[in-house]
Amino acid sequence: MPKTRGSTRREVLRLAAAATIGAAGMPALAQSDPAGSYPAKPIRIVVGFGPGGGNDIFARLIGQKLSERLGQPVLVENKPGAGAIIATEYVARAAPDGYTLLVGATGAMTINPAVYTKLSYDTVRDFAPISMIASFPLLLTVNAAAPARTVAELVAYAKANPAKANYASSSAAFQLATELFKMKTGAPLEHIAYKSSGEMLTAVVGGEVLVALADAPPVSGHLKAGKIRALAVTSTKRLAEYPDVPTMAEAGVPDLDVRLWSGLFAPVATPAAIVKKLEGELIEIIKLPDVRERLLGLSVDPAGDTGQAFAQMIAQDLVRWATIAKAANIRLD
Repeated sequence: MPKTRGSTRREVLRLAAAATIGAAGMPALAQSDPAGSYPAKPIRIVVGFGPGGGNDIFARLIGQKLSERLGQPVLVENKPGAGAIIATEYVARAAPDGYTLLVGATGAMTINPAVYTKLSYDTVRDFAPISMIASFPLLLTVNAAAPARTVAELVAYAKANPAKANYASSSAAFQLATELFKMKTGAPLEHIAYKSSGEMLTAVVGGEVLVALADAPPVSGHLKAGKIRALAVTSTKRLAEYPDVPTMAEAGVPDLDVRLWSGLFAPVATPAAIVKKLEGELIEIIKLPDVRERLLGLSVDPAGDTGQAFAQMIAQDLVRWATIAKAANIRLD
């Protein structure tokens, strides 16, 4: 029997309803396990500094291992400038799909909020911490030919030669640490901005600046080559790799214990399953013997903790640096 117009219409409506239900169910099914097919394309790790600095080294080391484990290219993209604010804002506004990540450091994530009244991002509101990569103190460095061989001699030289007394910094972390050093010693050092800790050290080697407080990874090669001299380290104990370099306290500058870190972040709305997958991968990567050997060789302590533990540490750091900046009356804007 031929279908009537009414039965035909009912059939069309039934098929349309089925198609609608199917279409609605498909994203729900996909969303139930967003990490199942992740990653399906290359991942970008954004670094807020130029090539050669500690964060760039960390990103390339981690990126290579992530690529090997996940089966997709992991590209490192350097976006230097404004103490990593440009790169950090960029990732905060990126699509929260796990394909744009940030190697964020203490300066951008917990010190910038303490020293800038207006920031285009909020560390807690805009980011999902994945895992800390490493933590490290800073080394006070001068050119190997500089007249200062100790911290006391450096301070005396700076006071006697204020026109030649300047320091390099590529982020708020280095700048705030150096400003604290100035407060405690009275050294009249003028700030000169650079785009990475690698560039900072190049400036010290080239005699463009007198001094730089820098992270150990880019310092290592210059120290071994005899191009720079380390006068002190901002940790409570001497570094095993540099047993002859005194702590700040031993060098006559007490209460200048500065330890920084770098970690991996995703935009805050990134699916929890993808963040958890990346967390697990990073924890395993940091455990790898060759990765640990590489990090320890750079005078940094491997981390590889959970995102939750990382978030708790960040919360504590935000309070600590805000307190220090307020007490020192340091504002950078």
